[in-house]
Amino acid sequence: MNASKPSLPEPWLRGTLADVPVVARGVLHALELAWEDANKWCGGLSDIQIHARPAGLPSAAFQLRHIAGSLDRLLTYAEGHALSEEQLQRLKAEGSADGSAKEVLSELAAAISTGSLRIRALASDDLSLPRVVGTKRLPTTLGGLLVHIADHTQRHVGQAITTAKLVSASKVF
Repeated sequence: MNASKPSLPEPWLRGTLADVPVVARGVLHALELAWEDANKWCGGLSDIQIHARPAGLPSAAFQLRHIAGSLDRLLTYAEGHALSEEQLQRLKAEGSADGSAKEVLSELAAAISTGSLRIRALASDDLSLPRVVGTKRLPTTLGGLLVHIADHTQRHVGQAITTAKLVSASKVF
């Protein structure tokens, strides 16, 4: 972890992605910030530390895998589709304690890269298009799903950071 390294302004303040419609741009900036924060705070964790569960908290690995999986699932709903059996199986495996820290971060990077392409493909669609979520087919809109992707991702990155800080400060891990 390197909390004192000088950093760029947050992605939304860098003047990037000006060619992308504003809502999708905000989501893409949120994903970019999520990756930067996850890499900054979790990138230095050992294989043991990334799977550690201090005080019973979910591990940083779980949080990062959950971000990757939920990004795929939420974008599937945004694209107007139901989840596949494979996606449901991956959901069940998010809490597994296998894989190195490097592998977990690579999974997140790949999910954000693929997710960003999918968001760009949806960027010009009508945000008021109706969508449904889950087996209960709860109603929402394309715009609602895109905004939720941003806030859900940021929430779980914050949880991963908190866990990473606890694990890094502990003499146990």
